[in-house]
Amino acid sequence: MKFAFPAHLLRRLVLMIGGEAMQSGFHFALNIALLHVLSAQGYGIFAIAMVMGGVGLSYIRSLTAVPASIWMGKSTNRAGVDAHDVTFGTAALVVALVMAAATALLMQLWGEASSVAAGCFVGAWSVRSYMRTAFFARRQQMIVSISDFVFTVAGIALTALAIWVAANVLQAVFYALAAANLIGIVVLVRLARRTLRISFRMPARRRYARLWPQLRWSGFSATTTNIQGQCLALLVAGIAGPAAYAPLAAVLVLFGPLRIVSLAFMNMIQPELAKLMAKNEVGRVWTQAKIWAVVMGLGSLVYGCGILFVLPMIKSQALADASIGFIGLLAIANYVPIMLYIMPRVILEILGDFRMVAFITTAGAIVGLVLIAILLAVASPPWSLAGAAASEIVVLFASWYFARRHMRALEPRDDRHDGQSTSWRRAEHVPLATGKR
Repeated sequence: MKFAFPAHLLRRLVLMIGGEAMQSGFHFALNIALLHVLSAQGYGIFAIAMVMGGVGLSYIRSLTAVPASIWMGKSTNRAGVDAHDVTFGTAALVVALVMAAATALLMQLWGEASSVAAGCFVGAWSVRSYMRTAFFARRQQMIVSISDFVFTVAGIALTALAIWVAANVLQAVFYALAAANLIGIVVLVRLARRTLRISFRMPARRRYARLWPQLRWSGFSATTTNIQGQCLALLVAGIAGPAAYAPLAAVLVLFGPLRIVSLAFMNMIQPELAKLMAKNEVGRVWTQAKIWAVVMGLGSLVYGCGILFVLPMIKSQALADASIGFIGLLAIANYVPIMLYIMPRVILEILGDFRMVAFITTAGAIVGLVLIAILLAVASPPWSLAGAAASEIVVLFASWYFARRHMRALEPRDDRHDGQSTSWRRAEHVPLATGKR
């Protein structure tokens, strides 16, 4: 099958990653600055707050953003788009408040004075994440990019002021990040000339409840994904303390831009592939999946090599006596598989097979938890990254295997233009895939 490179997707990806690049550059610079300002304990607390923010974003994506992107993209009229936006936006607000409270409680258990500030940061970040995805689904990428720019500028200014003048730098930085996210939200709303709407009325609750039979698997998948992806941070910090996690966090955070770029890519590609699957263009979807996987895998490998070159230049008390080169190599072993399994995961989500995603991440979580716990018991904390890498490799192979099984089941029927396909066609007869009003 001939493959015409999707130039329009490339243009959209460049536009979307432009905004993500600004944010990731800001986060990168902030982490470098805090490495020189905070103690190992303080930086470990900051890193755990960032982990909690990542957990919040994963739940936002699984329970609200991904469904909103799919159903808003499939809605045949503006009323349908608005109705789904209100429903999922309300759910996103609830998830954000829960994550903010959980973060504040976790920090309070460690006796951290900045617990409330950390909760505000995680909550605001989660809300802005959903809104960015919703505006992408509305094809308003330029507005999102402008908002990202304003967020970045505000974040730089506010965090610099916090580091410069605040007595409690960590607390002030958390409040500054929360404020920058709120400013980004205001810019989104003002430029789009839209009114933020949430609704806890019966129609909105019923709409979400109709989708829950499939969304519950998405939520379960988010839970197992967080266990699989974040168990390293939680186990190391819980067993050895935040200070022991600081060197690992200092290196891993340098790989954070890869996650941000991957999220931008998923926001861009998911609605496009959903439309192709709705047209039964299975071959094009599978070809794009393979090509983009190679691009992202090679890109992450090159990026990791660049980080290995930069690491020896970073001097910080949080990195004192740490084997940063060894940590960097293990970090690459973690992130390359992550970038390689993005495409099969997107395909499984488009097909509505959230249960399979949940099973895959559960397997990865079990492998990760067992190996990390064993390695922490018999070796130094950096070795725990090897257990996390094994977990990601399990997810990598399982994701491609089951995604390929789905696509093979669809291809023969697609070739005959048979309207009765397998899981995708069955999904069209449930609320998850109709998206119509």
